[in-house]
Amino acid sequence: MAPMGTNEGDCRVVVVGAGAGGTLVATHLVTALSSRFRVELVDPAPTTGRGQAYSTTDERHLLNVPASGMSAFPRDPEHFLRWLRNHHDPKFQPHDFAPRAVFGRYVESLLTTATEFPGNARLVRRRAEVVDITGSGSGFVVDLSDGERLEARAVVLATSNRPGTAWAPAALAGDDRLVADPWTQPIPEVGDVLMLGSGLTMVDLAISADRPDRTIHVVSRTDAVPQPHVLPTTPPVPPPPGITRTQGLDALRSSLAAHVDETVGSTGDWRAAIDGLRPVTAQLWRGLSEADKRRFISEDARRWDVHRHRMAPATARRFDAIADGGRLQRHRGTLADVRPDAHALHVTLDDGTTLRVAAVVNCTGPVGSIAADPLLTRLAQTGLVRPGPAGLGIDTSDDGRILGTLPDTVPFLAVGSLRKGNMWESTAMPEIREQAYDVARVVSRSMHGESRRRPVDPYGLTLSAGADAADRYNDALGRLLRLQGGVEEGLAEAVAADEGFVQAHAALALLGHEWGANTHWAASLRAAHRAASERHLDDRESSFLDAVTTRLRSDEATGAAALLRHVRLFPRDALAVSVAVPTVAFGGLTSGSQTAELVESLGRSYGDDWWYAGQLAFVRQDQERWAEAEELSSYALSVEPASGHAVHARAHVFYETGDHTAGLAWLDEWIRTRGPEANHRSHFSWHAALHELMQDDVEAVRRRWRRELAPSVVSGSRVVVDSGALLWRGRVTGAWTEDLPVAEVREQAPAEWLTAPSTPFAAMHGAVLLAADGDASALTALAEQSARSQEAVFRDVVAPLCRGLVQVVEERWNAASATLTDVVRTMAQLGGSKAQREVVEDTLVHALAMAGRNAEAAAVLDERLSRRSSALDARRRAAVAGTLTRS
Repeated sequence: MAPMGTNEGDCRVVVVGAGAGGTLVATHLVTALSSRFRVELVDPAPTTGRGQAYSTTDERHLLNVPASGMSAFPRDPEHFLRWLRNHHDPKFQPHDFAPRAVFGRYVESLLTTATEFPGNARLVRRRAEVVDITGSGSGFVVDLSDGERLEARAVVLATSNRPGTAWAPAALAGDDRLVADPWTQPIPEVGDVLMLGSGLTMVDLAISADRPDRTIHVVSRTDAVPQPHVLPTTPPVPPPPGITRTQGLDALRSSLAAHVDETVGSTGDWRAAIDGLRPVTAQLWRGLSEADKRRFISEDARRWDVHRHRMAPATARRFDAIADGGRLQRHRGTLADVRPDAHALHVTLDDGTTLRVAAVVNCTGPVGSIAADPLLTRLAQTGLVRPGPAGLGIDTSDDGRILGTLPDTVPFLAVGSLRKGNMWESTAMPEIREQAYDVARVVSRSMHGESRRRPVDPYGLTLSAGADAADRYNDALGRLLRLQGGVEEGLAEAVAADEGFVQAHAALALLGHEWGANTHWAASLRAAHRAASERHLDDRESSFLDAVTTRLRSDEATGAAALLRHVRLFPRDALAVSVAVPTVAFGGLTSGSQTAELVESLGRSYGDDWWYAGQLAFVRQDQERWAEAEELSSYALSVEPASGHAVHARAHVFYETGDHTAGLAWLDEWIRTRGPEANHRSHFSWHAALHELMQDDVEAVRRRWRRELAPSVVSGSRVVVDSGALLWRGRVTGAWTEDLPVAEVREQAPAEWLTAPSTPFAAMHGAVLLAADGDASALTALAEQSARSQEAVFRDVVAPLCRGLVQVVEERWNAASATLTDVVRTMAQLGGSKAQREVVEDTLVHALAMAGRNAEAAAVLDERLSRRSSALDARRRAAVAGTLTRS
């Protein structure tokens, strides 16, 4: 076929279907493309943005998702709620359920608003049916039912599956009292009616068709109706880690049943278990064999649907009132025969029940097979499309490209129910809005002359760079996620391979700033902005650059807020998340419950990803949910044995549960096999040394310090956090009684950690190192500086800690005991882990014992020993009680 040449088709996109999905695609395209482009939205329906789902005019038909979950824009989750308050009801609440008709008006208004800007692409709304699509060079010819023929560069299919009537007996199929499509055909006002099917369509139609003198007969094979939502809702509970690697339908059923049972046991609400599956539903579906997919459809789909797609509470109350009033009867079975006469339809069910009704209403829902759609049938015959998995819809790639005979450089894409075979859940707004955004982005790039696919990172985010540079970036990102070395070197290789690689330049700037190791972060940021002026970035890349710029050029609070906002908008940006969450690698932008809320909120974006499992495991150990932390970390390590976050979490579980022998053996093996590549090996060595300290194996602690924690093998901040802290802990616990080798540690320590620490966590460790060195003067200076700080944690916790350590150095034991007792009560604000902050508590026990306040020292140790075993703490407890002395 000859190329189309330069004509109107070069600037035209045709979107087939003007329901919610097609209208959202058109909205994004009109906004993304300039006025020289034209978007043709083709659908015979008189309305736009409604489709079958939102075409109702009955405002008793409510959405089955609360308003908070129905925004049309994935990056602006409150958009629909704001629109409701401006255009429908100023008092509308996030948990309220809006009428379907109102949502249809909302979707239509988005497109109307987009077309009002003269610089945007032009929109043409054609009320016709597409009867054929053929490839033509690098584009398409689209034939319409009105005889028009459109040439287009790109085509998006956004049609919905049509309702089928293959179930209807011959005598009924030709009778006009069969309401085959209840959204376009009226239901009789008088007489009983039979509704075949018991899903959400039936529920809405029953509410509309209800009359005081009418009986509605509902017939279905399972007699299962949608379950109701309950308010207040229970937050989703993630499924067990590794569920997406379950082999086979039978094993998956068992895993899901256990997940539901455990969730009901912990929350009392099965809905939280089902909602927690949303991030991994597509993965679970894809993991099934073709035979298992078809078996699921036959044996499990109905039960899934009634639990997954639920009724609004008000809808459930209305439906129950009809049934309780005796005006709705449910029958389990199928239609065996229909005998029409002039007055009624006489229906016989397969159990022999006979019913006399004025109409039979088709509530069976859309047919998944493309054979029910003339256009799709035609396209399948020519090879442009092929059936999707399990015979559902059409086959598509992850980014929505239709898989057929066309090369993937030709933009032919699909959204919505047509993708059900690949995704299973592909009809609800949370899925459709993401698809519409992604598909419009692919089309927009194509219209701007970008024919090849851009590379992506491991989480599917676009990288505007060459393939070699992207590979180097992804290798560096993988190292960052595994907590391995070579991250900055890998990013430097990425920008060397592509000097215009904005994401890599910005990442270098951010990591250099956060780690304090790269003194050239400002140059990296300037390089990022130079490259951005010459390269078309997507929304995520632009947002990341903006967030990094704000982080590096503004105060701490403003910079943190900017990066956290970026994470909320693009939660799968794992590099940004890594910086935001406090870990062994980063100080983080949150602490305590804020960190837990942030990490838990990411569950729906990462599912059972191994890296996320390691992050969540650390949160769970901090919450003292040891069994969950162990399960999550073990799972992450089974997928990625080098996962540093999982190792870190598991090390804390072993320590906090007092399993020192097993923990030490496991850590030593990991350090031996995986440690050489770890970026923070010294911290894992510190954990191993803690086990040896708790076992009261003093010589083992000293050997490890000399071998793995001495300044000759540790550098930067880790020499303070790991090497220095261990020395002081050895001193105050009586495990290291001779002179401490602290001078060499202090010589290697970053000066600002001792004189002007940027965080309370750094200040705590700097103060501990100064105490180990006996430097009361430097501690006093740090106390005075902290007392003048604008940050409350410095004034209220760090300054008293420094004063207490001065009192320890000067052997004013009673004063130190009083000061440190107060500090211990508030030291959680210092950040870091409980195990790290314990050095303050150990110092308090030492001061109490030296002051002769043995009962108080014993009480602190008793509380600790009630949580975990420790030979060291048991020996100290005996010593302060006067029952044992150390020789």
